[in-house]
Amino acid sequence: MEKFVKLTGVAAPLPVVNIDTDMIIPKDYLKTIKRTGLGKGLFAEARYNEDGTPNPDFVLNKPAYQNAKILVAGDNFGCGSSREHAPWALLDFGIRCVISTSFADIFYNNCFKNGILPIVVSQADLDKLMDDANRGSNAVLSVDLEAQEITGPDGGSVKFEVDAFKRHCLLNGLDDIGLTLEKASAIDSFEQKNAASRPWA
Repeated sequence: MEKFVKLTGVAAPLPVVNIDTDMIIPKDYLKTIKRTGLGKGLFAEARYNEDGTPNPDFVLNKPAYQNAKILVAGDNFGCGSSREHAPWALLDFGIRCVISTSFADIFYNNCFKNGILPIVVSQADLDKLMDDANRGSNAVLSVDLEAQEITGPDGGSVKFEVDAFKRHCLLNGLDDIGLTLEKASAIDSFEQKNAASRPWA
């Protein structure tokens, strides 16, 4: 998993509450277990017209936000069914950080396991960041996970809290497999001792 230390990029405003995982990645895209290629399906029902052409009114289709790395969204982001394809689609599109006032628990935890930083802020701070995100090509935010701070285009900053263990995993690029591999020598040692003490097993 790619490390997340500091991210600087365009932030796209999506001031919609209760964005569920079906909106993030519609069910038509759930036939694959690959983590790549899902970016094209991100917010597909809002991004594309019925004839498949891009909807020019959707924020991620606007020229200033087509390469957004950060999403500033409304309350209760990621609610609905527990599909891991949702963070996969965000990541494949290029979004590595989502900022909201609250997240659905399963989506929130899936983000950390896939290299995305979900940040919970107060409504007042979200309003400030949403205002920053509405600046088009000037909507550049810097997210510093080590300092736990978001810096806006005018230099203003917002502090955020994050679980220490989840922060450690993101800073070091550790998913569940990576965490297990950190214990590889201890596992090998146990297996050797176990084989010696129970050769019949």
